[in-house]
Amino acid sequence: MAREMGLDLVEVAAQAKPPVCRIMDYSRWKYEQAKRAREARKKQKVQDVKELKMRPTIDDHDFEVKVRACQKFLSEGDKVKATIMFRGREMAHLENGQRVLEALLERVKGLCVVERPPRIEGRNMIMVLSPKPQTQQQSSQAAQAKAQTTEPKSED
Repeated sequence: MAREMGLDLVEVAAQAKPPVCRIMDYSRWKYEQAKRAREARKKQKVQDVKELKMRPTIDDHDFEVKVRACQKFLSEGDKVKATIMFRGREMAHLENGQRVLEALLERVKGLCVVERPPRIEGRNMIMVLSPKPQTQQQSSQAAQAKAQTTEPKSED
């Protein structure tokens, strides 16, 4: 019967009693599954880790630039790794680096969640921030809206 219609007989549930089969165009079904998978991958947002490197003696304006960069990264849905690099005698005053990271967190706390609190690793103090879930949704919606506006519109 399936051959007469030019279709395939596909076994859906082999363990069932009696086995369940379906008459369908298997190659078309496989193509549609692959197409759905491609669409799902296209809509995914890959979350990158962006790094901000600072010194414990950072000036105000330089700090403001780093804060704006951090806000931009978080609003785009990326994680931020804030690193304070210590040199020489600065290692004796780790509280200065801690103060800089706390000031950064204070400025961007509405956009992020602390994934990893400030911690010393060698000569660096590292803190990892990840965007809040609603920020990620807004950024993915903005990316979709941007993609839709760049596509050519066909008028019928």
